[in-house]
Amino acid sequence: MAIQKRKKRFFSIDIPLIKKTTQLQAFEAKELDGRFIKYDLTRSLKGKSVIITLRVDVKDERAKTVPKELRLMPYYLKRLVRKGTSYVEDSFSTPTKDAQIRIKPFLVTRRKVPRSVRKALRVAANEELKKYAKSNTVEQIFEDVLKNKLQKDLSLKMKKIYPLSVFEIRVLKVENNTEGQQ
Repeated sequence: MAIQKRKKRFFSIDIPLIKKTTQLQAFEAKELDGRFIKYDLTRSLKGKSVIITLRVDVKDERAKTVPKELRLMPYYLKRLVRKGTSYVEDSFSTPTKDAQIRIKPFLVTRRKVPRSVRKALRVAANEELKKYAKSNTVEQIFEDVLKNKLQKDLSLKMKKIYPLSVFEIRVLKVENNTEGQQ
């Protein structure tokens, strides 16, 4: 008896976060479940170099993606920090309505500032982001970061401490879902 050769096919995958579809190659749709996709959003975000990592979930032969990580590229961040400015970084883990996420904000002041001002900015950003994350889902947070809504709102709040030239979310990563998925 001859062994029948299997042929790989392309399967369409929906990316609802950015309202696009892409295709992945596999023998069956079930094989795509749990696979990761890295997607470059630089062109769609007008030069803001962002890489998003998505996990594929297959249900009833329909493949859909769930965001796993959003990361600003280092060369983009390097362009933002000019001579004569100070930058503030932070990293913390916080719960959302449906998962645990890690947020790494990145703030650039307009001029050099003392350590006390940098600390006040870091603490205020930490508190605001934790409060925001607690009241939203992971999907909503990713959507707001991509639309720059979260950064704009927080930049206006941080302006009361010291005016910023840049407020970005450097890394937004889902650490674990409380729904039983990872």
